[in-house]
This record gives sequence, C-alpha cells and structure tokens, in this order.
Amino acid sequence: MAARCLRYEVEGWGVGELWLDGATVLAHALPTPARPDDVRPPGGASSPAQTIAVEASQPGADFVPGLVERIRAHLGGRRTVYADLSLDLEWCTPFQDSLARALQRVPWGDVVTYGELAALAGRPRAARAAGTFCAENRFSLFLPCHRVVAASGIGGYGDTGVEVKRRLLALEGVVL
Repeated sequence: MAARCLRYEVEGWGVGELWLDGATVLAHALPTPARPDDVRPPGGASSPAQTIAVEASQPGADFVPGLVERIRAHLGGRRTVYADLSLDLEWCTPFQDSLARALQRVPWGDVVTYGELAALAGRPRAARAAGTFCAENRFSLFLPCHRVVAASGIGGYGDTGVEVKRRLLALEGVVL
C-alpha cells in the first residue's frame, strides 16, 4: 500500500485530510482548525502530509481535485453524494461491511437511530455494535455517521464532538 495524505482547506471549517492509495480512500478526517504537522495514517506511524500533485495527463487526474471540490460543496451546504467512491473496507467484518453499505444509503437530510442502522444492516438487535462502528468511522462524510442518532437524542460524534455533528446535520436541514 502506498498511502498518501492530502491536506485541504475549507473556508469556515479548517484543514481536512484525505488518506489515499491511488483512487481508493483509506481514511478521511473532517476539516478542523489548523493543527500541528504530526499526522498519522490509519493504523500507522507518523508520516508527513503531502500535497498530491496530479498531472492532467494521468488517468483519473481529476479525482483528487474533484473529490476535494465535492467535500467543499458538502460543507457549503450543497447536497452531495459519495456512493461512487472506492473506500478501503477490507478490514471490515461482514456485519461492519453491511453497516457501511447501509450508511451509504441514508440520504441527505435524513437520520436513523443506531438501532435502525443495525436493522438496515440485517442485525436489528445490534444497536451498540452500530454505535461502536460509527464511533470508529474513518470515512467522515463518505460513511455519514453524522446521520445516525441515539433513540433519546443526538448521540455522540467521536473525537470530533457533538457540535460538529449538529453543524453537519444543520447543513442538511436537520435540527436536533
């Protein structure tokens, strides 16, 4: 695997990171206010971030700039879909893969509970497992865990925090 990190900036959000192996997304971190240069690839040791230069003559040359533009559009409040992305899900168990596929089907502006997500993935009694999967999601926006809420309210949003979850949902017209 030849993981490369691309940092990009979104006005009003900060700096985000895309970890890529060719056109496969290994991980995506939502933009946050600028932070130190120490970045870690998924499950790996420190590595300096790179700006990925893609020449126009290379196959798929528009992939990275196009993906970053889609992220910027999403964070600007424009309806965005990522179903065409190749995500590295090889590490998933069959149930986790089902959760990922179910998440990709939760449309812009809708929310489901952790229990509903588990049911969509074929295991209706596995709400806690669905919550754990969402908490460990390394594909922010692409697997839209911000659209998954607790039965009693908004629920958590990992290290990013509930306020970011509220902000993402508000972009989609959902207020909790």
